[in-house]
Amino acid sequence: MSKLTAKQNIKAIVTAINAEEASLRARYPILSQQNSIAMVILLLSLCSFIGVTTLYYFALMPAWLCIILTAFITSIAHELEHDLLHKQYFSKRPFIHHFMMLIVWLMRPNTVNPWYRRKIHLHHHKVSGTSQDLEERLVGNGIQSPFLRALVIADGLLGLVINAKRFSKEIRGFKFLQVFNAGAPLATAYFAILYGVIVYYALQFVQPFELQGWGAELLAVAEFLMVVLILPNVVRSFSLNLVTSSMHYYGGVNNVLEQTHVITSRWFLPFQLFCFDFGRTHTIHHFVPNQPFYIRQMISKKIRPIMALHGVRFDDLQSLKHANQYR
Repeated sequence: MSKLTAKQNIKAIVTAINAEEASLRARYPILSQQNSIAMVILLLSLCSFIGVTTLYYFALMPAWLCIILTAFITSIAHELEHDLLHKQYFSKRPFIHHFMMLIVWLMRPNTVNPWYRRKIHLHHHKVSGTSQDLEERLVGNGIQSPFLRALVIADGLLGLVINAKRFSKEIRGFKFLQVFNAGAPLATAYFAILYGVIVYYALQFVQPFELQGWGAELLAVAEFLMVVLILPNVVRSFSLNLVTSSMHYYGGVNNVLEQTHVITSRWFLPFQLFCFDFGRTHTIHHFVPNQPFYIRQMISKKIRPIMALHGVRFDDLQSLKHANQYR
C-alpha cells in the first residue's frame, strides 16, 4: 500500500468515525453532557465496588463472585482513566479532573499513577509500533518468548524488573526507578501484599505453622484485600495486558493503519469481558483518540466493517509468532 493510499484509507476511516459519532450525538442529545455522564459512571462504579466489598465482608457473597464482579467494575474504571488521560472530562475544572484521576487509581492500585501514565500514553500514540513505545512494551508487546510474555502479562512489576536492562539500552530516556516510583505508594503496597500472601502460603506448604496475635490479624486483613481488590485487579490487568499486547504491532509499522489489528476471535471473549471489549474497540481510538469510551463502544459495530474495507486487519493472531511484527 503506497503512502498516498494509506492516507486516503486513514482519512476515510476517520471521516466515518466522526460521522457516526455526530449521528449518534444528534439522536441522543444527552451525550452532550459528557462531564456529567463520566461522573455518573465513576460514582456508579465506585458505589458498586464498595457494595460488592460490603457484601463479601458480611459473608453475603462468595469470594469467587466478588472477584469476578470487581474485576468487571474496575475494567470500567480503566476506561474512564483512559479518557481522562486525553482530558475528555472536566478539563477546565482541574480539581474535579484530578479527583477522578485519583479515584480510578485507587480502584486499580497495580498500575503506575495516572499522571505519569498520561505521559507514556500520549507518547504511545506518537511512537506506537516502535521500540520507543514504553507503555505497550511494559505489558508484553514485542516479546518473542511465550513464557516471558506470559510472565510480563501476568505481573507488571516482574516484567519491569526482567526487562529493565533491555529497556535501558533500547528506549530513549528510560529510567527504571522513574517507572517503579510512579507506582508508589499504591502499587508498592499492592505487590507487597500480593507477594507476602504468596510467600506465606508457600512456606505453609513446605512447613505448616500457626500465626499468633497481630500476625493472624494482619493475615486476615491481607486475605480480605486479596479478594476484594488484589485478585480482581490480577484478573483485570491480565485480561487487558493479554488483549492489548496481542493487538498492537511491534516493528514494520509505518502509519495508523498498521499500528493495531482488531480482535474479535471467540477465544478472547472471556478476556474481553474484563477489559470492556478492548480488543474490538481500541483500534477506533487510534484513529480518533479524543472520544469517550462509551461512544467508541456504541459505534464499533458499524465502524468495524469500514475499517476492514480500508485495510485494517482483523484477528491477525499469526503476528504473535513473530513478536507482533507487522508483515
